[in-house]
Amino acid sequence: MLNILVTGCRGRMGQAVTTVASEDSETRVSAGIDLGDSVEDALAKSDIAIDFTLPSFTNEFVEAAVEAGKPIVMGTTGHEDSQLALITEASRTIPIVHAPNYSVGVNTLFWLTRKATEILGTEFDLEVVEMHHRHKKDSPSGTARRLAEILADVRGLSYDNDCKHGRFGDVGARTQNEIGVHALRGGDVVGDHTVVYAADGERVELTHKASSRLTFAMGAVRAAKWVASEGVKDGLYDMQDVLGLK
Repeated sequence: MLNILVTGCRGRMGQAVTTVASEDSETRVSAGIDLGDSVEDALAKSDIAIDFTLPSFTNEFVEAAVEAGKPIVMGTTGHEDSQLALITEASRTIPIVHAPNYSVGVNTLFWLTRKATEILGTEFDLEVVEMHHRHKKDSPSGTARRLAEILADVRGLSYDNDCKHGRFGDVGARTQNEIGVHALRGGDVVGDHTVVYAADGERVELTHKASSRLTFAMGAVRAAKWVASEGVKDGLYDMQDVLGLK
């Protein structure tokens, strides 16, 4: 039985992870923490932690996990570069699965996006559009950023320099190298992502729409079980590793 710590247990994703882990015959929720609870005590009761919280909690959580020697499955997004560096450094000591999205469908979209970009070549303009519920705080979503990073990587471009986050005013004609990234917010949308390839005379669109947070929770629990069952060594992994798509 794999003992799982769920951080942010009272949040929307924390509740979904708790539900999935509690119903899985191979896992159980050994501890759940939220704001003000002891990370160290919860880690002591657990084999692995699943974290869907906020970047403001990441440093404290990662440092405690390293100290306890407990692996992490992290779905928190919106980190600053210094926090990403901390996660990378921590992965030299413990296994960390860090992914912007744990949906099997979205990770298939990541794979398809890379292949489509390789096939379609430089004649197609690239745009990423995402929509989430009104409560989401970071923008663009971690999934949209990963999609844009894939596009930039295949085209030999830079996410920081070549992505245009929305357009306003007299921005001039679209350049061949820019990647448009657009974030919509409203209602209770769990998560929609579309990659648009637009050329003269034709357009290709790759879309994934999530209707339930349980999809992400099931993927996160699957990742936790992968870390345990495969005897994964210290290192930084993502859901592509878990699914064998690399």
